Amino acid sequence: MEKHRGKEYDTCLVEREIPITEIGPIAIGQTENKEAGTGCTVFISKDGMAAGLDVRGGGPASRESELLKPLAAASFIHAVVLAGGSAYGLGAADGVMHYLEEHDIGYDTGFAKVPLVCQSDLYDLSVGDAAVRPDAAMGYEAARLALEMPNYQDGNYGAGCGATVGKIGGMDTCMKTGIGSYALQIGELKIGAVVALNALGDIFDMTKGRKIAGMLNHDGTAFVSTVEYMKQSTVVKENKFTGNTTLGIIMTNAQFDKSRLCKIAGMAHNGYARSIRPVHTSADGDSIYAVSIGSIQADQDLVGILAAEVMSKAIIRAVNAAESAYGFPAAKDLSFIE
Repeated sequence: MEKHRGKEYDTCLVEREIPITEIGPIAIGQTENKEAGTGCTVFISKDGMAAGLDVRGGGPASRESELLKPLAAASFIHAVVLAGGSAYGLGAADGVMHYLEEHDIGYDTGFAKVPLVCQSDLYDLSVGDAAVRPDAAMGYEAARLALEMPNYQDGNYGAGCGATVGKIGGMDTCMKTGIGSYALQIGELKIGAVVALNALGDIFDMTKGRKIAGMLNHDGTAFVSTVEYMKQSTVVKENKFTGNTTLGIIMTNAQFDKSRLCKIAGMAHNGYARSIRPVHTSADGDSIYAVSIGSIQADQDLVGILAAEVMSKAIIRAVNAAESAYGFPAAKDLSFIE
């Protein structure tokens, strides 16, 4: 221990990366339809988890968001679903509820146990088959896998199956991304992020000071700046909904109620802002959940700072883990990207 102005602080704590599955008692399951280019990722806490939500994008598709407002009565929820399919995919939560009900998981109302399930969807209808969306069967299977055979992995899986970025010029010049994760531990404190990266804008790795994904030129040999493209365009693009919305979740074993988790989710959006440009546009439904699944005492502002850090790194991983698909190149397959 060392002292600074009479206060002791620990200089022996080491920050280290850990698997996202080591945050605490939360199970993650993923299902996807590879041919259709869509899927869902489900996060389940059998005993319930405190949760908050911060939505910054102008075009969200969501379910049961009101539960997470500080004035709402529910102090915990049982599951968060991130999915594709835009508003059509919101039915995936029905399947998650069905599975949880079968396993006696839910809020006891006296007459039935009601699983509290929140969901946010991204737009991937411009990838694969627009007629196929996450549904109750897909949600049920993701919930089953979460509790029976947890199968989370980064890349073209779950909600990231049809994820792409750099779409201001249309789908012909965008890139393939996916879902990514990053988690760390400092002392007893654990915090991690999972993000389905499906942004209108370009993606940057600020640790290396360079762009790593986004809009391409028409022959796919170089990047085009989305912001510069927008500045130089003389045409007002009325409909930018060619496939957007980045969805994230912060998980921590620190103990917070949902009002504080809403603040932490808001601070985690700084991770979006570091790595996505432009971000929070009218054509993105950018949303971040924050959930508490532990009893560790931690400073709220520190956790918020770390939330932005792990979210930014999860975004980078979503780029690097993606595979080229549906005619859209991934970063690992473009020779001009270092």
